[in-house]
Amino acid sequence: MKKIGIFYSFRSHKTKQQVKKMIKHLGEKNVEQVDVDVASHKDFEKFENYIFAVPTWFDGELPNYWDEFLPTIEDDSLKGKTFALFGGGDQKGYPENFVDGLGIMADFIEKRGGEVVGFTSVEGYQFEASMAQRGDQFVGLALDIENQAALTEERIEKWIKEVEKAFNAKNK
Repeated sequence: MKKIGIFYSFRSHKTKQQVKKMIKHLGEKNVEQVDVDVASHKDFEKFENYIFAVPTWFDGELPNYWDEFLPTIEDDSLKGKTFALFGGGDQKGYPENFVDGLGIMADFIEKRGGEVVGFTSVEGYQFEASMAQRGDQFVGLALDIENQAALTEERIEKWIKEVEKAFNAKNK
């Protein structure tokens, strides 16, 4: 498998904890962590396989660091690149836009020809609406540390196995 670029904010404590769990499953030699707060176009170009950590802020917004990074790649073709998305949300506090950030990011990637993998079931979540929902699935792994922390490890483990299969299939 080609090296995976995991892009996330190194300042986000909750996200960093989830990334550590993912790296444990993928193996340190298979990933490179990239701090999206300071990432450049050159950092992005090094990979074909990506995991983007995309928490949802406020009423369904991308974090500022993603808003600042995406213009760096908005004119790029992402054809041939594969992306897996995960992010946190609060389905009780923000049920009308639970993990919208995942949907915003998936749309951005797909409009530029990139492939999003790692869809997960909406079963087991209680929310009103989400831009990340397509049919009965999310466009990535939805994590709710606030309300379902006990399910996080199992969800990550299952999701990482699927993402790894998808990346391996693309790299053959």
